[in-house]
Amino acid sequence: MSTQHARQFSRRRFLGGLTLAGTAGLLGLQARRVAAEPPPETTTITLVQTPSICLAPQFVAEELLRAEGFMEVHYIKKPGGKGIETALVSGEANINMHFGAPTLIRLDAGDPLVILAGGHIGCFVLIGSERVRAIRDLKGKTVAVVELGGPDHVFLASMGAYVGLDPQKDITWVAQPSAEAVRLLTEGKIDAFIAFPPQAQELRAKGIGHVVVNSAVDRPWSQYFCCMVTGNREFVRTHPVATKRALRAILKAADVCTHEPEQVARFLVDNGYAKHYDYALQAVREIPYRQWRDYDPEDTLRFYALRLHEVGMIKSTPQKLIAQGTDWRFLNELKKELKG
Repeated sequence: MSTQHARQFSRRRFLGGLTLAGTAGLLGLQARRVAAEPPPETTTITLVQTPSICLAPQFVAEELLRAEGFMEVHYIKKPGGKGIETALVSGEANINMHFGAPTLIRLDAGDPLVILAGGHIGCFVLIGSERVRAIRDLKGKTVAVVELGGPDHVFLASMGAYVGLDPQKDITWVAQPSAEAVRLLTEGKIDAFIAFPPQAQELRAKGIGHVVVNSAVDRPWSQYFCCMVTGNREFVRTHPVATKRALRAILKAADVCTHEPEQVARFLVDNGYAKHYDYALQAVREIPYRQWRDYDPEDTLRFYALRLHEVGMIKSTPQKLIAQGTDWRFLNELKKELKG
């Protein structure tokens, strides 16, 4: 059996293995409603695959995307850091989940992106040494990030600004891959770094460092989205039906992650998105995927825009960025359609 055939079989088996309630209620295929819509303007869609499995809904969504009329569903592999936003800006990718704060920086620079919906909260975990017990303790310390301007750097800069630090002056930043950051922390050469799932779950199991902030439970971070569904502006403008159908598939898949974490974790491992089932299961269980229904995405953008403006990372006002860089019409329609 070829690898491609095995992966396709595993995806079909995953969807087929969902509970009857899950299939009817969570996926909410609503065949009549979908069939009544115009077909997508394109039958090809491209998303991004990165090492973090907090993006599980868009991986789970592959067969749902096919059910929405996309005959070709592609995932291009990118490293962490700015890989997702770069692919969206260039048009190499059409739609993807991505941390909202770096997207604001791109919007401030005039890049062609549009934020469509909230995705989930709580995938960032600040791991510290014994010298760091709170965010304020980062003053005068060395922190590793994948790259300057990347999601982890922007998130931690926002955290520092929130407690009164000047991230540019008070923190020494070093660019290091995540695996290297773990080594440097254990050797005492750095004081903190941001971990993404499933790395955060693995570090906890191995007793490496300690959690300073968990954005899934610690306020105010747990009150705002981290990953948000973002599209390439030209794709959204010229393919509104395809955009809505793609967003619907991703949001349905977020519901599947909420209600079927065991199946989702097995799917992630079987299809090569994660290596260890236990860590994947912990991550899927801990990330609040359902919040796309309940949280206001504009609140998230306003919160992070204010933080980023405080530290000079953007110049535009929150109102301007929200007006120019968001399109909630698809989300508003889908909230009514996918009640539950």
